[in-house]
Amino acid sequence: SNTEDVDLIQSIYGKEKKTIVAEFIKLEGAQNDAFWKLYDEYENERKVLGKQRIALLERYANSYMTLDDATTDQIMKDMMALGVKTDKLIYTYYGKIKKASGVKAAAQFTQLESYLLSVIRASILDKIPFIGELD
Repeated sequence: SNTEDVDLIQSIYGKEKKTIVAEFIKLEGAQNDAFWKLYDEYENERKVLGKQRIALLERYANSYMTLDDATTDQIMKDMMALGVKTDKLIYTYYGKIKKASGVKAAAQFTQLESYLLSVIRASILDKIPFIGELD
């Protein structure tokens, strides 16, 4: 099923991403333990938003050839709201990580997460048609 496929992809991406994060953010002792606990919490919440993003992309793809103003407006509103939720999540975890593991670790987390999200978004946008492109 699509849900199982998404779960598998998120699992593989999550493991690869965790390796990248571990190579980039170096901590020791209690700061390290606190960081990884918070990181795992963040990833669980991020995955929920990721599933919502995939569902939104599917809705866009399935309705692309018949997009009317109302559907287009709703997809755009949902896309922007999802972006706000994602930014808020990163901001929230920046504060939590800063408190538990220090400013440097929180800043590194935020930079890396922002970079990875930007790369993924650019890749997706490169592969989907703009509204009206295929008319």
